[in-house]
This record gives sequence, structure tokens and C-alpha cells, in this order.
Amino acid sequence: MKKMSRLLHALTAGLLTAFALAPATAQVQTAENWPNKGLTLIVPYAPGGFSDTRMRLLARKLSDKLGQPVVVENKGGAGGVIGTAMVAKAAPDGYTLGSGNLAPLSVNPTLMPKISYNVSRDLAPVILIENSPLVLSVSNNMPVKSLAELIALAKKEPGKLTYGSSGVGGAHHLSGEMFRDAAKIDITHVPYKGGSPAATDLMAGHLNMMFEMGYAALPAIQGGRVRPIAVTSAKRISVLPEVPTMAELGVKGFESYNWQGIVVPAGTPAPIITKLNQAFNEILKDPDVANAISSAGSQAVGGTPEAFGAFIASETAKWAKVIQSADIKLN
Repeated sequence: MKKMSRLLHALTAGLLTAFALAPATAQVQTAENWPNKGLTLIVPYAPGGFSDTRMRLLARKLSDKLGQPVVVENKGGAGGVIGTAMVAKAAPDGYTLGSGNLAPLSVNPTLMPKISYNVSRDLAPVILIENSPLVLSVSNNMPVKSLAELIALAKKEPGKLTYGSSGVGGAHHLSGEMFRDAAKIDITHVPYKGGSPAATDLMAGHLNMMFEMGYAALPAIQGGRVRPIAVTSAKRISVLPEVPTMAELGVKGFESYNWQGIVVPAGTPAPIITKLNQAFNEILKDPDVANAISSAGSQAVGGTPEAFGAFIASETAKWAKVIQSADIKLN
């Protein structure tokens, strides 16, 4: 009986020791041997859109780099909140990545104070992939050919000029509100259910102006169906080198981007984040990826996880100020 008791005691002690050591051992093995199976990249938007297209290209390149399949899963809804929440709640083992975008990371926390995740607590930044500047274009029936003339007309006719957007709280809308505040003008926001119908109305002359992402604005600009006035980046973009920046035209400090990067669940081991960051920095130098980004009017970024984290924080503060100043609310 005593022998049995000693045996049970030894087994129990051994099991307790094993359980105590398991997490640390698993983490070391994960960090050292990662990845030894396929990865999932969650895109918080529907298939076929800008973010989805870019992430599918990156997933193919990452698979080549890591030697494991990378499967893209689209989890759209609620302005990117649903998919981003899934990333935040996933196991922090390096096998679930997420597309980290402007709206769910830096806009919706202010617009939607009851979202189920906290960006700084529940997510870890990996890398900022690209900044996508917007183009301010006006309808061809507008009697203006410069930003100065547009501002002068808006001041002459307060509240009369309209600008379209893809919906409340999107990059189109927020850029318009920032322009309204910076230029001290009164212009009227007209939200649509998507960017395409708004762009169609701009071309038809039913809207006066619109901030639109470069890749979406290019066909209408190149076809002479709208008139580009300015871009929202700190420097001119390669696909529209003749179009000046807002800052060049006197609206100092005006920068607005629809950006995207890579995030993982908080608690993902630092060595895995480092490996991912290195892989994506290398991928951004791939000619296929570089050309895809520049041809869309976007700018490749890269850099460290810390730099991306600081960028998310600065964007959150910037857009919170715009949202609160303009009293923007979701219907």
C-alpha cells in the first residue's frame, strides 16, 4: 500500500511538473521550429476588393518564403470589425495573421466605442505594408481648375458644394472632413453605399468633388471624365506626377491615406513576429509586389513592428480629433 502511495505521489508530481513546463517548452519549440504547418491570413473585407487582392498576392509570396501554405480567409462585415476581432481572439501561436487596416484599427475604435477588441491590448503590429493616398477630383462641370479656386468657390457659396464618399467614417469621408476643417470651408457630405456609385455621380456631375483612392480614380482621370486637383500624400504619387499635394498647395500638414499592414494576436512570441517582419520586408522588394503597389498609386512602406505600432497610434489620435470635431456618428 505504501509502495502504491509513493508511486501515485511520484506520478502526480511528474504530471504537475510536466504541466508546469509545457507552456514554456511549447513556446520555445514554436519559436524555433515555426512554421511547421500552414498559416491563415484573415482579411476583414469581402473577396475581390482592394485589401483582398493585395493580401492574396502577399500570401502567395509569404508561402514561398516560409515553405508552408498561407490560406486567405475573408471575414467581412461591420467595417472590418468582425474579421479584426477574429484575429484578436485567435491563438497567439504565429499561425493566424490579419490584414490590419485603417478603419478597424484607427477609426472604428472612436466611431464604435463598444467594439469587442482593444487594438493596443489585443493585437500586435508586424509591419505597415502600404499607404494609399487619395486624389481630390472635381466634376468637369465645376468652374475651377485649382485648389485655390475650389476653396474660394466654397467660401463664396457656403454649404452648396457637395463631396461624395463610400459611406460614413471611411477614408473618403474623413478626408473631406479634414479638408473642410483645414480650409475653413462649409461643404456638404453625401454618403453612398460604396465608392463606385459615388464616383459615377461625380463623373455625371451630380457631385462637385470627391476624395478617392488612386487606383479607383485613375481610369476616370485618364479618360478625362473628372479633373484631379490634389493628392493627399506627403509627396506626389508616381501614377499622377503632375498633380500636386495638398501641402504644396497651401494646406499645410494635410496627409490622408487608406493604409494596410499585417497584425497578429497579442502574445505572439517576439521571435515569430521578427521572422514575419523580415519576410514581409523582403517581399516588399519583390518586383511583382513593388509594381502592384506603385501601379495602384500606393506607396510601399515596410519597417519595424514598433514603427507600425507608432503609426497606428498616431493615426488613431488624428482621426479621433476629426471625428469628434465634426461630430461624426454612425447611423
